[in-house]
This record gives sequence, structure tokens and C-alpha cells, in this order.
Amino acid sequence: MAALSALCAPDIRNAKRLVVKIGSALLVGKQGLKQGWLSALALDVAEVKLRGTDVVLVSSGSIALGRRVLGLPDGALTLEQSQAAAAVGQIRLARAYEEVLAPHGITTGQVLVTLEDTTDRRRYLNSRATMETLLGLGVVPIVNENDTVATDEIRFGDNDRLAAQIAVTVGADQLILLSDVDGFYSANPKEDPTAQRFDLVETITPELEAMAGDPISGLSKGGMKTKVMAAKTAVAGGCAMAIMEGSVLRPLKALAEGAARTWFVAGADPQVARKRWINAMKPRGEVTVDAGAVTALRAGKSLLPAGVRAVSGNFGRGEPVAIVGPDGAGLGKGLIRYTADEAKRIAGHKSGEIEGILGYAGRAALIHRDDMVI
Repeated sequence: MAALSALCAPDIRNAKRLVVKIGSALLVGKQGLKQGWLSALALDVAEVKLRGTDVVLVSSGSIALGRRVLGLPDGALTLEQSQAAAAVGQIRLARAYEEVLAPHGITTGQVLVTLEDTTDRRRYLNSRATMETLLGLGVVPIVNENDTVATDEIRFGDNDRLAAQIAVTVGADQLILLSDVDGFYSANPKEDPTAQRFDLVETITPELEAMAGDPISGLSKGGMKTKVMAAKTAVAGGCAMAIMEGSVLRPLKALAEGAARTWFVAGADPQVARKRWINAMKPRGEVTVDAGAVTALRAGKSLLPAGVRAVSGNFGRGEPVAIVGPDGAGLGKGLIRYTADEAKRIAGHKSGEIEGILGYAGRAALIHRDDMVI
């Protein structure tokens, strides 16, 4: 099997930025919110934060909470019923997290996203900038799919894949899926007693993907297939991912102390993986910079409008552009934060002049260093 020595396993205590996905079945029971479990998780989050680790929680549960308040029956809901349940449940879910984390001095923020927010580059950059700002301010974002507005065509459909995309978006180095099973098995362990758990997975092979089964619990949408899909997204973005049984009190503490789990290992760190992704894109335009900007970019700085001599091409916000020096030599690529028209208008101007030219404050950098390959 595609496994490694346990000596190579990631350690949650070494995470710099951690994303934790919480399934509906862990958070919501037949009587409603599992308050004791959530309070214990808050202790885990507080402990992780004390180590200096950024934390993002991707939480299911809004529909499960809302349907109980509205008295909707168990089983499949129509899209409209799901959206109504989400509208009622989201506010209760956000309040629950606020109430358990506030006593630890932790501020929470609610972030609702759809699939469109991660596939559209402009929305992706806006989401990333918002999340970075929240994390920089010490906030723990509580992320969920915006079920009140998403249609079937623009849904993730499960929070496993959403969590993986959020992990890549924020540049997390570890993603933990708190699930109803203690890892990835060669078959469904509840149906096949001979099923074996993988402790560590180095490569997600077609054979391993074929072992994935269907959802086990009645509340969770994501089965093992979605978890493997999430793992592929995460590791491609430089983020290691663990699947573990999350119903124990303080699951993150249990993971640090050696609880059963499966780790999917990332081949590169998040920053390297992101740079590779940007470098593989086809430029939609070109930005020519002056000698001073060349020096600044090579020193790891962002590209400011003042250092731009010329802009060519037809591109939108968040699209890739080539960066060239005054002699026409290629320097690299980057995801630009302005449209072609806007970039042409502010080229050569100081960041403080952007608002006067465009009519809104905008962002100081034309291309941020995190969105650039030099």
C-alpha cells in the first residue's frame, strides 16, 4: 500500500496555519447542538492558538441546526428547504462558536463562500485577502458554504472539498478532517472486518481512490470519496491532510498525542506549491517595470503602481500577467489586482493617488508578492 514510515508523519504541534473541518454529525445530534463537544473543541483551538498557530474552522451544521428549529423531517430536503434551513441555522451556528471561543479571548468571524468564490480569480483574490486580514488580526474565521444562495450548479456539495480549497486559499500547511471514521481504510470498516487503515499516504494512486466508499452516517454528506478528492486538492497545494475520528472530546489534543488517523503527505510547502500554480498559467497581458521595481521585486517586494512604465493586454482582476524589465527581459508572472484599464490609469502613480484616479481606495500593490513568481 502507498504508505510511509510513521517517522515521517506531520505533527499538528508544528503547524503554522491549521484548517479544521467539522462534520455535521459531530456537531449536531437529534437534540440539537452538542454543546459539550463544542466547548471541548474550543479548548483545543485556544491551545493551538497559544502555540502561535493560525486557525480556520470549516464547519458544517447550519442546515442540520436549522431543520430542527423549523421542524423539517429527516431525509432529503429540497433545495429551497435546504436554503431556508441554512438561513435559520447559520446565525445559530455562528453564535455558538462565538460563545464558546470568546471566554478564551478569541474573536470569531463568519465567512460564507460558494464554489464560484474559489473558481473565479477575482473573487478568489478577494476571499484570500479577507481571510489573510482576519488571520492577521488574530481572528478565527468560521467558514461554511453559503447554502442560502448557492444552487446545485455552484455548490461544493460537501465541506470536505470546501475545507481543502480554503486550506489552499489561505496557504495552510495542515488540514484536519474531523470525521466519523478514524482514517482512510482499504474498505468500509463498518462493512468489512478485514479492512486496514493507512497510517500515512505518500501518493494518491488510482488503486487507493478505488478503495473509497460511500458516506457512513446519516447526517454527513461527505463520504470517503470526497475526502480523497479533498486530499488531492490539499496536497497539490502543499498542505498535509489528516482524517481522524472526531467525536472524542478535544480531538486536536488527541491527534497530537497519537490518536489513530491517516495523514496524506504534501510534496511541497504551500508557498512553493502556489508559486508553481501561478507559473503554469498563461499570461493575459504584460506589465513593464522600471529598474527600481526590478530591484525591489528581486528583493521579495510587491509591485507598486509607481514602478510600472507600461501595461498591455486585455485582462481582468486576478488574472495572470507577465512582468518584464525596462529592457524587455522577462522577470516573472503574477496575478494582478486591477483590470487592464485600471492598471493603465494608475501606472507610474503612487499608491496614495489611486483613490483620486479610480474613485475608490483600491489596493496599494498592483501585484502582491504572494501572488507573484520572479
